[in-house]
Amino acid sequence: MLDLRLSLTRAQERGVAVAHFNVSELAALKAVSLSARELDVPVIIGVSEGEREFFGVRQIAAVVRSIRDEFDFPIFLNADHTHSLAKAVEAAKAGFDAVAFDGSALSLEENASMTRHAVEQLKSINPKILVEGEIGDIGTGSEVHDTVPDLSKSLTTPEEAAQFVESTGIDILAPAVGTLHGMFRIAPGQVPPRLNIELIGKIKAATGVFLTLHGGSGTADDEFTRAIGAGINIIHINTELRIAWRRGLEEGLAERPNDVVPYRILPHALEAVKQVAMARMRLFNGRA
Repeated sequence: MLDLRLSLTRAQERGVAVAHFNVSELAALKAVSLSARELDVPVIIGVSEGEREFFGVRQIAAVVRSIRDEFDFPIFLNADHTHSLAKAVEAAKAGFDAVAFDGSALSLEENASMTRHAVEQLKSINPKILVEGEIGDIGTGSEVHDTVPDLSKSLTTPEEAAQFVESTGIDILAPAVGTLHGMFRIAPGQVPPRLNIELIGKIKAATGVFLTLHGGSGTADDEFTRAIGAGINIIHINTELRIAWRRGLEEGLAERPNDVVPYRILPHALEAVKQVAMARMRLFNGRA
């Protein structure tokens, strides 16, 4: 039986991280699953509330489950950035392997209370489901930012992390350690955001749970490598895939301006996404 907790434990023992890719349609899902199978590494498919609404909650769960069953390889499904208990329960009942419950916009106390309630409800539906909690500010969306904000004031402290994990019973923690959702358009003279590697190590030591790095798109390779060494277990990539998907689609449309057959146009998007996914999974698994 393929199991997400076991896959994360094995990755942690090997000093590597599991890639988490958000997808919005089947070509991207196919690209990611093909990449993971070729490299023979586990992968997590993430779908946000908006992506789940577009796909259909039960539909995306059924598709991922069918891929896992047919090819017998560790592909898992996460309900990413879930803000309500109702949406979290819906995902658990559909068979998702994990739920990222996001109460980070609330006060730490309110966030802990809601997340603890979510853990209790979700574990009652499926004792094996993994529940992630999030504290700190890492933004939202897939925007390409023109300016680099000061992220130092929104970082998670080891004390906050330890208290949050203890009071909620989560399996996975997503702390704010220097990333932001989206990507940055770095102007000459600007310094891109840097991960606080020392902070990651302290949070890992203080909590002992699996750690997720959100907002990974655009982060330098050496930063990823150091973050994994400090204790990061899951790395989220979304904006990079979306940009690749769009560029590939535009190339397909330009190459076939009069074609209206999707399966002759979409392979360009699939291949573009696959190149990004392959590169990231090689890096996260120490094969770059």
